[in-house]
Order: sequence, then C-alpha cells, then structure tokens
Amino acid sequence: MATLAKLDIRSPEELISAAGDVDLSHFWMPFTNNRHFKANPRLFASARDMHYVTTDGLRLLDATAGLWCVNAGHGRAPIVAAIAEAAQTLDFAPTFQLGHPTAFQAASAVAKLMPEGLDRIFFTDSGGESADTALKIALAYHHARGEGTRFRLIGRQRGYHGTNFGGMSVGGIGGNRRRHVSQVWGVDHLAHTHGDAVRFQRGMQPSNGNLADELEELVALHGPETIAAVIIEPVAGSTGVLVPPQGYLQRLRDITRKYGILLIFDEVITGFGRLGTATAAEYFGVTPDIITLAKGLTNGAVPMGAVAVDRAVYDAVVDSSPAGIEFFHGYTYSGHPLAAAAALATMTLYEDEGVFAHAAGLARTWEDAAHGLRDAPHVIDIRNLGLVAGIELAPRDGAPGARAMDVFHRAFDAGLLIRVTGDIIALSPPLIVSQAQIHQIFDTLAQVLHQTA
Repeated sequence: MATLAKLDIRSPEELISAAGDVDLSHFWMPFTNNRHFKANPRLFASARDMHYVTTDGLRLLDATAGLWCVNAGHGRAPIVAAIAEAAQTLDFAPTFQLGHPTAFQAASAVAKLMPEGLDRIFFTDSGGESADTALKIALAYHHARGEGTRFRLIGRQRGYHGTNFGGMSVGGIGGNRRRHVSQVWGVDHLAHTHGDAVRFQRGMQPSNGNLADELEELVALHGPETIAAVIIEPVAGSTGVLVPPQGYLQRLRDITRKYGILLIFDEVITGFGRLGTATAAEYFGVTPDIITLAKGLTNGAVPMGAVAVDRAVYDAVVDSSPAGIEFFHGYTYSGHPLAAAAALATMTLYEDEGVFAHAAGLARTWEDAAHGLRDAPHVIDIRNLGLVAGIELAPRDGAPGARAMDVFHRAFDAGLLIRVTGDIIALSPPLIVSQAQIHQIFDTLAQVLHQTA
C-alpha cells in the first residue's frame, strides 16, 4: 500500500504562498454569491483533523464537517494512502459490462452497515445522482411487476434531494425550483413537519406524528395505482435541521407498505454516523425500501454516492427483465477505482476507531451546549438530534438571510466554520469532535451573536 511518506505533498505554508496568484474569474461557484465572494474571497489552503487553514493563515475549527461530509475528520492517512495506491495501480476502469475488485469490496462494506435486506448497492457520483437513481429504480421496480401505471413520485415541502431534475422536482425548497420551470411531471408533495412544532424541543418532536396521514389524502386524490415512491429525509438537513415527530416515520412506513408504494430515505446527510448509528433507519428503527447515500461514504475525500436497495426490489428488476441489460442507467464513474478505495478505507476507519459510538457518546453534551444558546441574541428556536443542530435566528426586517450571513462571516473571522441556510445556522461537526471543541463551537457562536445586530 502507498504511504504518505512516499507522496510529494506540499506543506500548508507552501500552499498558502502559492495561493497569492490565483485567478478567481473563471470558476462559476455553486450556491454562491459570486460577485460578493470574488470581491471578498475566503480560500482554504489545507485541512487536518478538526481544522482548516486558509490562504491567509487563519486556523478554523470545522463545525460543519466540510459540507456535512468529513465525518472522520480531515486528511486521514488511511484514506489518503488508499486513494494514492488506487491512482498508481488502477486509475480508471469502466463498470459497464466490466468491473474491478475494489468496487465489489466497497459495495460489500457498505452493505454490512445497511438495515437487513438493503444489501444491493448501486454506486453514483453524488447525493443528487443517488436521488435520481433511487427514483428510477422505483419506477423500474413497478414496471417489472406489471404496474407501469405507477409513475407518481411524492416528495416533501422543504425537502432537499440535490439539484438534478429528478431530485429538484421531488425536493421542496422553493429557491431551488422556481427558476427551473421544466421539472419531472407527476410529482406531489407532503407538508413539512415543522409548522406546529414545539420550539426549543430537545430531540424528536413529541407530537404531530399524525402529519404522515396526509399521505393517505394524496393516495385518495391520485389513486394508489399511480404512486411509485415517497422520498423524504429522515432528518431534513439542508433546510435547517427539521427533526421528525415521534411516530411519523413509522406511520409513513405503514402507509406506503399498505398501498405497495416504495419508501425512500434520503440519508446523504444522516448516513454514516451523524446520529450515532450507521443510518437514520437504524436510529429510528424504521426500514425503508431504498436508502440514498453520499458525503460520509468516502469521508468527502472523493466524490461518490450510493443507493442501497432492498434485495426484493433488485430481484424484481433483474429477474423480470429479458436477456441483456436489466436497468438502463449508470454513470461513467459509478464505482470509480479511487472512490471505491476511499469508501473501503473509510468504512474500515469508522469501524476501527469506533467513530459512530464516539458520536453517540457525545450527543447529550452536544444537545446541552446547543440549547445553551437559547437566551442568546436573535435566537428564536434550536433543534438537535445526534451531532447535528439548527439554530434559527429572527430575520432582519426586509432582509431575510442577512443576519445569518453576517454571523457566518463573523464566525469565520473568529476561527469557526459554520453553515447557514436562510436565517438558520446548521452545525454538523466531524464525528471525531471532542467535548472541549463542542464547547468552543458554542462559546464562539455566543460571542458572535452578541456582536451581531
């Protein structure tokens, strides 16, 4: 295996020095105010464990796991070495009618962490591709069973399933949809679960589980014979951490099973330890038919997504198809050698270091620290589960989102990386975070909030 000592890696100081001549004009940045950023750039040069270092030499405590993805911390040697060895040994191999061992090994490692029965793994390149793949699998399943009338897909308001056309269509965040008129036809949405939620609730909401019964209304409206799948995030992350009510997920499971509708959990964020378990399905004790994954799958080191599919769904598609290709779908980089190596090394690291158990053991400390901001300026709600928290701020009059963005910039300058969505601060640190670092995160946020108008 390759070792870090054999790699020609520039030091953080060398990277900082080289960053001075970077031309910012050509990169059209995603989900970014490009004009503001390019006038006020904030650039990372390196990262290790719980911290980033900027090109200005500022050291930042990472309270967002990069973008919900670096669950085991930055720059982990076993993952870096596995990627390097893969690049030196087999830089690329097609997986259309061919294969390579590491992709199959990675699929087996992921399958071991999934709920019982969800052991057929389809690799993608991202969470958005995983969502679109899961929706296609649902349609293929019903078609294979002679129920081609099932074409409708049900999402949820405030849901996020990436920005491909399928995921965007079942998603429920208005800003991601309004400028893209052409969307997948035949989609409907459940209401989100936060309208009447108890504010400053610790953990799951105590009531409102009956909101799942809205699915019964959609079934009555459209007819069960037209509905292929329901896709939801067990914990809605990108919209600002919406924690489900007690009994809600189980009720959805019961209704979908009653009408032969597939249930898809989007676990791109909650997968791989965010709640202290391998999946949110395990945490809540509710097993869907399909789980979408990404982010923590490779610890963010190489782009990769996956879809974990119930064996019965896989068998229905494969065994009912005529000779030849059973499922006309895939990506050039499905099971890419470097990504597969990163995933395999990441799964091993999670197990060897007991990362999920470590996260579970810190959940109460995290919860207490988060709710310690209850009386901080501008805070109107706090939500938490596992090692994730949403801190909602009162918006400024006529300027929604401005206050949170101000907090984002002030926290950055104070050495803390957070994420904001609208006027909600979303926190999700690497799962290797310590108790002292948890207190540092919330102490810094408290100071920043007191400094913010």
